Amino acid sequence: MGKSYTPKSREHQDRHLVGVKEYAQYHRDGFLKVEGLLSKDDVGMLFNLAEEQRLGIKSDKKDAPGDNPLDGEFASATRVHMLSRVNADAERGMLNPRVLDVIEALIGPDVYALQSMMFLNPPGRGGQGWHQDSYYIKTHPDTLIGAWIALEEVDEENGCLWVAPGSNHEPIYPPAGHGGGNVHAVDAFVDLTAVENVSHIDDEVNTLSKVVAQYPPPISVPMKAGDVLFFHSHLFHRSFPNRTTDRYRRSYVCHYCNARSWVPWDHDGYEGDSGNYRQILARGTTHHPYAEPAYGTEVFLFDGDDSSDSVRMMGMDDGMMMPIVQKKDE
Repeated sequence: MGKSYTPKSREHQDRHLVGVKEYAQYHRDGFLKVEGLLSKDDVGMLFNLAEEQRLGIKSDKKDAPGDNPLDGEFASATRVHMLSRVNADAERGMLNPRVLDVIEALIGPDVYALQSMMFLNPPGRGGQGWHQDSYYIKTHPDTLIGAWIALEEVDEENGCLWVAPGSNHEPIYPPAGHGGGNVHAVDAFVDLTAVENVSHIDDEVNTLSKVVAQYPPPISVPMKAGDVLFFHSHLFHRSFPNRTTDRYRRSYVCHYCNARSWVPWDHDGYEGDSGNYRQILARGTTHHPYAEPAYGTEVFLFDGDDSSDSVRMMGMDDGMMMPIVQKKDE
């Protein structure tokens, strides 16, 4: 007998509810900015984490010239990947309930938390050319979504995002010259051309820019601390280098997908058998393997009777899968 599933996660305080017009706007334009979604405390936690990373990078620069605290930054990395796997605050940021409230409404009800990136972008640094996120992180079905959390004021001067509204309806343009990079069925399109140098900041080099040019002029997305931009994984988007001399552009960017998707990606360059066992189940439920939060961050999963005789598979640290039965009160 089939199992009944009412897609409702366990209740939690301060839940953010998404409006129907917001849902429609996201799926029409490919992005949705929710102002003031994160509290000052939540922003402060992530901002402090960004500062720890910035100062840690600086402390490793033994030959940083001069007394200017920015001098050593310009030759340093501008982003840190997957802090959520090694830091409790980063995990809490990726699993922020109010961010997941919106994700649950836009692509849920079942949600995997996949990836985190801390961007620092000091003066004169940063920037990424036109790209589509599913070009890099593949899910099948293709349900990827990004959440871009501003940790301070972000504008055109210090490198805010630019988007091409409506470009989320485009397919993912595959990379040229090698296999394994396709999101869509191979040979299913008559005119889906490959692209080169995606994310390169020079539009003359990044051939995806030729597709972007078919759209009306892109728009910038200024943000304030605590605002969150949710964007579709097919959306053409980019940023420019920080043009200021005295401001950073700190942001925390996470990616999620529907937990019913098969995910060959696990951040470590792995594409092949399922990488689902590395992904945290953040909302709802799934028939796929999954991971639990490594630092015990509370997540609000399917709130219902899950007492049928069907079995779930949970990923272990060694990559093996173990059958488990989840009870409502576990």
